[in-house]
Amino acid sequence: MSALYKKKLELRWSDLDPNFHLRHSVYYDFGAQQRIELLANLGITTAVLQREHFGPVIFREECVFKREIRLTDTVYLTAAIARMRPDGSRWTFRHEFVDENDRVLAILNLDGAWLDTHLRKLADPTPTVVQEALQDFPKTADFTWI
Repeated sequence: MSALYKKKLELRWSDLDPNFHLRHSVYYDFGAQQRIELLANLGITTAVLQREHFGPVIFREECVFKREIRLTDTVYLTAAIARMRPDGSRWTFRHEFVDENDRVLAILNLDGAWLDTHLRKLADPTPTVVQEALQDFPKTADFTWI
């Protein structure tokens, strides 16, 4: 799955703000949902994360809003890793909200790592399924190793 991961979004009335465009926090919610789906597609399900006492943790998350998104717009969300350490212990994810012509509507960037959920400390991605999946994560065109 090295190609960009792209999914059509289903916008809801409750996603709008008083100006009738997508509420700012919804961008973050869509990104989080897509990342969990992507992890699951790569074999890193919530059941695996619970069993291995392991999970992603976010240090920084930022959205750059380029154009308004309205309820009737056709919107797709892409996901890819922009930067990652060779051992997969730290990473930068990039989501792009795009229209049907691939015009960028917003960019969501986040930096993160992995957490041992028992020790509550940062951990290297030791579960085999995570190590294997990291090799298959979609990468941005400008992907770099850190």
